[in-house]
Amino acid sequence: MLKTKRQKSVDEQTVKPIIPATRRNHSNIIIRGARVHNLKNISLELPRNKLIVFTGVSGSGKSSLAFDTIYAEGQRRFVESLSAYARQFLERMDKPDVDFIQGISPAIAIEQKTMSRNPRSTVGTTTEIYDYLRLLFARIGKTYCYKCGQLVQRDSVRTVLEKLRAESQEHRELKLYILFPLHEHKDATLLQELENLKKQGFFRVLYKNELIDLNERSINSKAKKRDILVLVDRLMFRNDTEDTRWVDSIEMAFKAGDGYAIIKLLDVEKELHFNQHYECSRCNIRYEEPDPRLFTFNNPYGACPKCQGFGRAVGIDMDLVVPNKDLSIRDGAIHPWTTPKWHHNLRNLLRIAYDAKLRVDMPFKDLTRRELDIVLNGYDGYEGIYDFFKQIERKTYKIYYRIFLSRYRGYTTCDACHAARLRPEALYIKIDGKTIHDVVQMTIEEAHTFFNKLELSSYELEVARRILEELRRRLKYLVDVGIGYLTLDRLSNTLSGGESQRINLATALGSSLVGSLYVLDEPSIGLHPRDNNKLISILKSLRDVGNTVLVVEHDADMIKSADVIVDLGPRAGEFGGEVVFQGEYQTLLKDKQSLTGQYLGGEFSIPVPAKRRKGSGKGITVRGAAEHNLKSIDITMPLNMFVAVTGVSGSGKSTLVHEVLYAGLKKLKGQQSNAVGKHRAIEGMELIDDVELVDQSPIGRTPRSNPATYIKVFDLIRELFAQTQAAKIHGYTPGYFSFNVPGGRCEGCEGSGVQTIEMQFLADIELTCEVCKGKRFKREVLEIRYRDKNIDEILNMTVNEAMQFFNAHASGRKVAKRLKVLDDVGMGYIRLGQSATTLSGGEAQRVKLAAHLANQEEGKHTLFIFDEPTTGLHFDDIAKLLNAFNALIEKGNSILIIEHNMDVIKCADWIVDLGPEAGDKGGDVVAVGTPEDVIRVEKSYTGKFLRNYLLVRG
Repeated sequence: MLKTKRQKSVDEQTVKPIIPATRRNHSNIIIRGARVHNLKNISLELPRNKLIVFTGVSGSGKSSLAFDTIYAEGQRRFVESLSAYARQFLERMDKPDVDFIQGISPAIAIEQKTMSRNPRSTVGTTTEIYDYLRLLFARIGKTYCYKCGQLVQRDSVRTVLEKLRAESQEHRELKLYILFPLHEHKDATLLQELENLKKQGFFRVLYKNELIDLNERSINSKAKKRDILVLVDRLMFRNDTEDTRWVDSIEMAFKAGDGYAIIKLLDVEKELHFNQHYECSRCNIRYEEPDPRLFTFNNPYGACPKCQGFGRAVGIDMDLVVPNKDLSIRDGAIHPWTTPKWHHNLRNLLRIAYDAKLRVDMPFKDLTRRELDIVLNGYDGYEGIYDFFKQIERKTYKIYYRIFLSRYRGYTTCDACHAARLRPEALYIKIDGKTIHDVVQMTIEEAHTFFNKLELSSYELEVARRILEELRRRLKYLVDVGIGYLTLDRLSNTLSGGESQRINLATALGSSLVGSLYVLDEPSIGLHPRDNNKLISILKSLRDVGNTVLVVEHDADMIKSADVIVDLGPRAGEFGGEVVFQGEYQTLLKDKQSLTGQYLGGEFSIPVPAKRRKGSGKGITVRGAAEHNLKSIDITMPLNMFVAVTGVSGSGKSTLVHEVLYAGLKKLKGQQSNAVGKHRAIEGMELIDDVELVDQSPIGRTPRSNPATYIKVFDLIRELFAQTQAAKIHGYTPGYFSFNVPGGRCEGCEGSGVQTIEMQFLADIELTCEVCKGKRFKREVLEIRYRDKNIDEILNMTVNEAMQFFNAHASGRKVAKRLKVLDDVGMGYIRLGQSATTLSGGEAQRVKLAAHLANQEEGKHTLFIFDEPTTGLHFDDIAKLLNAFNALIEKGNSILIIEHNMDVIKCADWIVDLGPEAGDKGGDVVAVGTPEDVIRVEKSYTGKFLRNYLLVRG
């Protein structure tokens, strides 16, 4: 492996002689002297158009090499090809710290980040499927009259003749009149209208089924204009009729009738109405012609005018007004009226109950529609819940009423569009009986089936062929990456990082790019082992069309499927950053230097616990969970144990744990929570003191947020600096060493170390602050030293380095003890001052876990909920995570996780397995019990894969 001497600034022309032209392989990506973050001046060659997996322990340098070196350089070269306006800023951008890179294609990064926080963004809009749906409905959608249900269409001479031919199939020969309705002018009398007809050459009219010659007799002056039809021609129609007279007469009727024509069939006494306007010929209601803009909720033209395209609006939430529907009205089901101030409203309702035949002792959930209407809208002196809140709204200039109203307000479905987000006119247009709202409510798998089976006429097929091909292709990719259970109207900001990444992957496939470099961050996260093969096939198909695919991954199946494996290490942080192994899977298994190879080869393993905890015998029970695809299930989560909720992607795990259990417990505890998923009851809430969701959301959204501030160790560090002799002389308090408040921080960047440049049409660029050079503090603060280190140097230490530094002196041992919790959860490699914005979802989750370990109150029983805590963890780091879980349980807490990693699931005390499939085919309890119990359940996919880990790897 070639290594070059470190150089501060080396351009490509200077370095080229290092690699002799005769030996250079132009089909490879060549990297020389990479030193980004903890990379140790490494050099390597990677073959193009291959599936390459980077693996190694957490913090070994995988992301530094894949994203911060290879992808960053590829992106920089692309951006430099842009306009001069963009390039003037790029001279100040930091290039990756690498001597030389050759062979990089245009780079695309697909990371585990929620794609959009825009409440309008959905799976359909993000994948561009909704754009194709808008086009499809605008091109071949059929409009139906909302009043009578008749097809609305613009008629022509051709459609008139087609209709007559259809009629003549039954009657062979048709005697008919070609007519048009009398055109009404507001200022003209009936006599003037008739005189005007005669001047145009029309002398016969049909009035009350009687044909009248205007030259021979007149019509009663009191006759209504709309009852008069003007005769254009009298003809005999046969199916083989081909006469220009027909065409001329029909065209004349349309022209003289202002776009309206009527054919009266005399023998069968039937009238056929035709209309060149886009309106219902029966009801005369005019409609909007289908247009792509009509189907977009992102602009005022197509959006519902009431909710502006959000599908929901802030209003009175009846779930907050009546939180416990098992209570009767008399027992206080209507929560706002249980207080003394408003109790008179309840008395009014009870007073009219007998006359209104309202059952006030019946559970609220069992009231009929009529009874609910009385309660909500009032009855004979009783004002009703809606009017009650309208009165409150009129008094919101007083703070009491504003606070009172806020308790019962929430996001409710828009009552105008019923969550369709669109104008009513858009929902009159259908394809195969489905509106565009019906289609986006389908799961991706259902939509894929719908469009594959869609039958169209030859004309429609010709118009929509390319749109349909694109729709089917994109939907297939989404199904293939394992997210067929998502609906197209699912909000993007509710997706997990893994789901977002797989959507981005499917979108990239849909764009059909070739010759590109794809860099992915753990695409297997969120996938059940059953679905791994589909994902691997997708990545291989990206490779096979001529792309290079780089994957940062810990999953054994993914590593096994790679063309080339690059194992970084040997450890994390300063002890990593080297290429331990590069080659194929079978060679990796024999490599004694590779920790990854030793785990995959079976030399090392995560042991199965010798015995399972029995817990306290008590648990929290959810009854009747029926949100989304949950099939009204009852389930008990045992306490004082390690419980894993498992199942294939989309089986209902997140719905049960996040939306029902967590949100429900928060609400029962009187704490603020998101909307609670449908369920009958949650029992056992009194058995715990608190519930904490340790998710993968960022620990902060600004560069000033970092692990040291989050676990509160920075407070201790600032106190140490304030106690130094130099700080006391200058009068510096601990607050002077904070970058969050004015004082000692650099005011050029306000303590963030970077300055943000707005790029208008490009994403904003963060540049190192020119005042403090990224050190965050003023010069005089940096001159204060604790054991020969200033505050910036300490913040740039890794957790492991800082533990050694502070442990070496008695004054710092309190700091080292608090830092140990980060090392205990496998985060010893991160820097103390590392910006929260640079942490992955999995890293952020483990920092939160460390904070809970550090701040756990004695004697307090907390239920900790984790969502895929193994994200970003190597086999070797999972053992540390399990030790942290054990520490929390030993302190009297309970652990509940959503997980797919079998090495973790096999260590659980109890498993709740949902399924058996995703979406509508899931939502049931498949198996419950210890891992040994679950492997005996034949229909459990989790049990099937877990069996191998218990019997072979345990």
